[in-house]
Amino acid sequence: MNYNDDFVIRSMEDLMQLIREVGFVPFFENEIPGFSIEEHIDPKLWYDSGDTWEAWDWKGPVIRKLKCAYGKFLKGKAMYVSAKWFPDFANYRRDGYDFDARYEDGLAAREDLELYELLDDNAPILSKSLKALGDYRKGGRRGFDGSVTRLQKQCYVLISDFRYATDRNGNEYGWGIAEYTTPEKFLGKKFTDKVYRCSPEESYEKVLKHFRKILPGVEDRLLRKLLG
Repeated sequence: MNYNDDFVIRSMEDLMQLIREVGFVPFFENEIPGFSIEEHIDPKLWYDSGDTWEAWDWKGPVIRKLKCAYGKFLKGKAMYVSAKWFPDFANYRRDGYDFDARYEDGLAAREDLELYELLDDNAPILSKSLKALGDYRKGGRRGFDGSVTRLQKQCYVLISDFRYATDRNGNEYGWGIAEYTTPEKFLGKKFTDKVYRCSPEESYEKVLKHFRKILPGVEDRLLRKLLG
């Protein structure tokens, strides 16, 4: 599978195979035509087909089965990144810093540090539980969405699952609730042994080279803009 092929995602297995083969799979349409699940999935699986929204319902199982990274890595929008490619992606996005060092060098806000430490101490943790622990509520602290989005963009935080509320009969309903954790906790040694093994610049060039391969014909200007 690649983004030049005229393929259609018709099952969760198709989606997992795409993630395995290309490594980077944005959920929503973006600046690069064709580079998303939204543009390749069977429409019956994207829009409400009755009781389920399959593309959304697959998120948790795909993350768990592939042990891949998922989060708002792409300009505030969600993207799957395979375990193979996430260490280099995170290395360049972190600019070689662990979060404590980033904060000490004045490159992170205090509110981001406080949320990161709270999350790290309690991960994996559902978003609503994290908000309650940090007093992120009306009349309490503000800025949760901005901080957690920045932490995902910088690859210090990812989503490890989606959990659903259940009724008294045990039936799931509503939208999935995000479960947050850190790459270090979710991916373990496959991540920690590789994330800082080369310079951020080398990791960036590796990722850019791979994007050129999976998105042939797209201008470097657009690829660099998308990578951030």
